[in-house]
Formats: sequence, structure tokens, C-alpha cells
Amino acid sequence: EKIKSLPIWKGIIDIKPLEGGITNLNYVVNDSEKKLVVRLGSDIPEHLVYRANEILVSKAAYEIGVSPNLIYNEPGVLVLDYIQSTTLEPLTVRNNLERIIPVIKKIHNSIPNKLSGQSAIFWVFYVIKYYSNFLLNNKSSHSSKIQDLLTKSDNLEKLSSPREIVFGHNDLLAANFLDDGSKIWVVDWEYGGFNDPLFDLGGLASNNDFDESLELKALELYFNQKPNPDLLNKYNAMKTASLLRETMWSMVSEITSKLDFDYGEYTSENLKKFNDSYEKLL
Repeated sequence: EKIKSLPIWKGIIDIKPLEGGITNLNYVVNDSEKKLVVRLGSDIPEHLVYRANEILVSKAAYEIGVSPNLIYNEPGVLVLDYIQSTTLEPLTVRNNLERIIPVIKKIHNSIPNKLSGQSAIFWVFYVIKYYSNFLLNNKSSHSSKIQDLLTKSDNLEKLSSPREIVFGHNDLLAANFLDDGSKIWVVDWEYGGFNDPLFDLGGLASNNDFDESLELKALELYFNQKPNPDLLNKYNAMKTASLLRETMWSMVSEITSKLDFDYGEYTSENLKKFNDSYEKLL
């Protein structure tokens, strides 16, 4: 009913769910003239998601040519151009690294040139502290783990310093990449903000099951040279931090999300990945 009420349609519309999201509800909508994607989702304060920022970043990402055009928005609703494409999976991310890394570099370096309004920052080590307080205040079943995770987070922050700052997507899951056959597109900008580039590169690797040789390839493609030991140490620390953030995101979602998704299993998977990565780093 919400979608039907939007003032942008021409004639009768056809609405179909777009599967795959674990935060928002997404639909493909056809009217007599066009096909569009409608994204339903309000602010999510417990995840520091504010749609005003997502709108600004989506517009800038379209301006630099990496994301679909934002056609319309109102509270709780974003409407974007539909891209005829294939949604990537971890395997296809791994197989298309030479195409994906230049897009990530473009996001990092060019979005600030097109942003308007107040800029956002996505500082993973603050996010982890914020999630920790939320979990403790809401008596999460994971509360007994929090102090240990905070101690490890502090170690990772020290190990990953000093750092460069760019504009990050900060949620490089395979499902956020679209391939139209000639071009890679990136969608879902709700976590967009200034961050260390190694967070995106580490998240890309951990979310898409890179082995060590592929991680080295990604770093070489991004920096145009083989990574030295100092860069590798920082990278591995930020990759591990990205796994901790994803774990705690899922812990919070166990409490708050109404979507039909097994967040408990997702938490377990990411916590194991985090612990394995942290032990390897030490």
C-alpha cells in the first residue's frame, strides 16, 4: 500500500519482492513507462543508519557514475533506477577483482567531490564501542563477551595506525555489487562515510572469502605496487576489525530486526571468522 501511494507512477503498477536484503525491504516495480527499485526502510539509530545521509551519498555516487540514479524519496522510501544486471556472489566477486577494485578506488577518491551537506564519518572503532553499549544496555545474550571484544578492538585500532582517510562504502557484501555485462555498479549507501580505505578492502576480502593470494592481488591492484610488511599488518588489523563490526552488527540485529533472517547463525559465523583472524594476526 505504501508503494502504491507514491505519486510517481504512470498507470497500473506491478510489484515484486527483490530478495536478498538483510536490513531493508526491496521491491522491483513496473508501471506503464519504467521499471524501478523501491527500497523501504526508516532510520535505524541502533546501527547509526540515517536516511538523510544515504540520500546524499546515493546522489554523489550516481554523479560519479558508480550507482543507479535516485529518482524519488520520502520518509522511509527511496526509489532508484532499475539496472538490468546480475547480482554478484562471493565467487563472482573473486572472479572480477580487476573490474571491482577500480570502482572502489573511484568511490574512495571521487565521491567527496560531489557530496553536499554535512559529511558523515564511519569510524569502525567507535561503532564497536557504540554497539557494545547497546548490547549491554539491552541485556544481550552476548553481554559476557563484550569486554574481551572491546580489548581486542583497542589492540586492532593501535595495530592499524596511522592511517589514510577516504570516503568508504563500508558494506562491501557481494549483494551490493551489480554486473550489467559491461560495468560494475555498487548499491546500498546507508553506511557511506569517511573511513580508512583498508576497511573497505578488508571487508571486501572477509565478506567474499578471499584467500591470501587474492588479498595480495587486491592490495596490489589498489595501491599499484606489492604491499610491504607495514601495509600488510595494517590491512590485516582493519580486516579483522571489519569482521568484529559485522559480528556486533548481527548481535544487535538479533535484538532489533523484524526481518525473517537467522541473525544468530550469522553472528556465530562472523564471530568464528573474527576469532580466527585475530589469532592469526597475533
